[in-house]
Amino acid sequence: MCGIVGAVAQRDVADILVEGLKRLEYRGYDSAGVAVINNNNELLTTKRLGKVQELAQALEQQPVTGGTGIAHTRWATHGVPSEVNAHPHVSNNTIAVVHNGIIENHQTLRSQLQGLGYEFLSQTDTEVITHLVHHELKTSDTLLSAVQKTVKQLEGAYGTVVMDSRDQDNIIVARSGSPLVIGYGLGENFIASDIMALLPVTRKFSYLEEGDVAQISRFKVSIFDTNGEPVEREAKDANVSHDSGDKGEYRHYMLKETYEQPTAIRNSLEGRLVNGMLDINTFGEGADEIFKNVEHVQIIACGTSYHSGMVARYWLEELAGVSCNIEIASEFRYRKSFVPKNSLLVTISQSGETADTLAALRLAKEIGYQSSLVICNVPGSSLVRESDLAFMTKAGAEIGVASTKAFTTQLVGLLMMTVAIGQHHGMSDEKQTEITQSLMSLPAKLDEVLALASSIEDLAEDFADKHHALFLGRGDQYPIAMEGALKLKEISYIHAEAYAAGELKHGPLALIDAEMPVIVVAPKNDLIEKLKSNVEEVRARGGLMYVFADSDANFASDDTMKVINVPVCDDIIAPIVYTLPLQLLSYYVAIIKGTDVDQPRNLAKSVTVE
Repeated sequence: MCGIVGAVAQRDVADILVEGLKRLEYRGYDSAGVAVINNNNELLTTKRLGKVQELAQALEQQPVTGGTGIAHTRWATHGVPSEVNAHPHVSNNTIAVVHNGIIENHQTLRSQLQGLGYEFLSQTDTEVITHLVHHELKTSDTLLSAVQKTVKQLEGAYGTVVMDSRDQDNIIVARSGSPLVIGYGLGENFIASDIMALLPVTRKFSYLEEGDVAQISRFKVSIFDTNGEPVEREAKDANVSHDSGDKGEYRHYMLKETYEQPTAIRNSLEGRLVNGMLDINTFGEGADEIFKNVEHVQIIACGTSYHSGMVARYWLEELAGVSCNIEIASEFRYRKSFVPKNSLLVTISQSGETADTLAALRLAKEIGYQSSLVICNVPGSSLVRESDLAFMTKAGAEIGVASTKAFTTQLVGLLMMTVAIGQHHGMSDEKQTEITQSLMSLPAKLDEVLALASSIEDLAEDFADKHHALFLGRGDQYPIAMEGALKLKEISYIHAEAYAAGELKHGPLALIDAEMPVIVVAPKNDLIEKLKSNVEEVRARGGLMYVFADSDANFASDDTMKVINVPVCDDIIAPIVYTLPLQLLSYYVAIIKGTDVDQPRNLAKSVTVE
């Protein structure tokens, strides 16, 4: 999603701002811009359509100097991608604003401001903030006061940074629904939407809470809550194992992160399995008491995280004996729902800032959920701070928009959660040991799967001229088929659907012909014979099959079916093992199609707007 970087320093900050934007490029964007106040109290603004490199080149040709500045990468919501719609937005050559989020009442505010004589140059909702601050300054003693008055008039979500060319000693920031983090330096301070942007200049951070407004100067940070009262937000040193770094030997971040999965899962398991048993403290203080009382689990997530939650439902009901519902966050928050007794709300989010998921958590607290747990990859994120319990996946930075290691480490966390809850619902010590041993064997199994990459790359050539694909799975492999379809459509732009294989005869068979490749995930389990019957239904109608199956499942390649043998593994970890071949397939198909693998069109890494 959109990226924000800001600084108040003695030194020139343009290079710091641009470097920060580059570190947020993985989030997805369509334009970039920077505004700096120079020593003559002039506001210097440069904006470019496209990559941050375009902005960097413009600043090389026409440098700007000054110690106070803000910068932004935009992912279009209101108004097409263009330089005029890019941030920062400026009012009367004095007020500059960058903004993440959506102002829902922007049309009403725009009309009011036009009535006051303000001229709008863009189609964005953000520009209303700029002019509104300028207007409020006419009756305010300070920029801080003007921003506090402004945000009370905004409806929607915002993380916004404001500066005034007449006051180069301060920038004002405000947060409601869209994350902002303050970075503390020596004689300089910073603001950003993600700590990744600021790692080159500081490791000390504090997070703004909902409704906070802060004044940031070189030597002081003052934070005020939604009532305008001074508050303290604890500053902590960031313990980031690694940031975006580089791609090393890999062509794309997605491929690098696919190959990092065995290590990521080792990191996720480390210290959490003691003598073959799960350490309940993995989930935080009070976890044992919370899990003891759980009678129902409600999982809320979006996108890839939603698919991991779908797998967890199979595990929770079969292994832990606890009922479970899974729902898309954006649907959950807009319907009246029944809350079963002693329900645990589980949210899943790579970033911990997914707007719909965060809103669902806040709603759940209001309507009577007993407690909450988040499965997340980012310590200190909003979902982590606002949940009772947290499982940190320890996947490391994931730069590619299409999730790989974040997904598989989420599954690891959800399986551990299943064991933790199952301990209080009759799960035997033998079953717990069986699951933990399977988890410990997982990294080695994934190494074996990655050794199949060249075979999968060859298979991908068949998709060079294809525009549609169908993925099939049964049981806990159905969500994996859904994840495979999502990966293929995300990065290759092939239209892909997933179905539970037993649903074929209820409609999808009408799609089958020689131009529709059908991808099947087929571990040898209790449903394998049923799945084989579904495969035959496809073959009988001229479909071309691509089957990922272990050798014990007894699939054989022929003119109508190509089989890739996946290493034999325990049933419990099969959903994780069978994820990797589908990630590799989507990657190699995208390479053949020539798409932007790491930053697919129209998509963003972290969806912080509704």
